[in-house]
Amino acid sequence: MPYIAIKAYPKDEETKKKLVDKINKDILEIWGCPQEAISISLEEVAPDKWEETIVKTEIEPNQDKMMIFSGKKKY
Repeated sequence: MPYIAIKAYPKDEETKKKLVDKINKDILEIWGCPQEAISISLEEVAPDKWEETIVKTEIEPNQDKMMIFSGKKKY
């Protein structure tokens, strides 16, 4: 704990590693858990598959769990 799953349009390896490193650092500092407790995955989804794969199956059914939606804070 925690497990962070990132789904995004494809990016180069350096950009993906920078993002994961930043998220990992922030989790350590803010959440206060040990490094061994953190798991982060990154799945690339093609833009033409985004609506079908992510919006309809993951975002829409989980509106009540969204912390930020379309750039707007929900808290």
